Amino acid sequence: MPDNRINIKNKKAYFDFEILEKFIAGMELTGTEIKSIRNGKASLADSYCYFKNNELWVKGMRISEYTYGNYLNHDPYRERKLLLNRNELNRLEKKVKEKGLTISTLRLFINDKNLAKLEIALVKGKKEYDKRETIKQKDLQREMDRLGRIR
Repeated sequence: MPDNRINIKNKKAYFDFEILEKFIAGMELTGTEIKSIRNGKASLADSYCYFKNNELWVKGMRISEYTYGNYLNHDPYRERKLLLNRNELNRLEKKVKEKGLTISTLRLFINDKNLAKLEIALVKGKKEYDKRETIKQKDLQREMDRLGRIR
């Protein structure tokens, strides 16, 4: 039974951006990259998606080199092509051309068929006061949870 509990999140994206629409995308990976992901050796910090030649690519995602890889090991920071259907790509490309919208990575996981998937989202940047409001809401929720456990 393969272990598919890999769930790597980009917590900074949830804090910095307002999420408008989510998508699940496949990725073109090499053999050593998927082995490293299954070992949990990946990071989504500072990663984002962009369009090049009508294709969606992810940049800044780090997949560490595979421990047992040899000279065929991959570059940890290489740009990887994302796989979505043409309708989704066209819709995303049209919306990204709007002012203030971008595509950010949210989560990297292994699905039921043992394939690595990347959850991406169409996002809009938060203002400083929105971030303070988010922190305030989290603190209030934490305080209510703490008081609920005491009683």
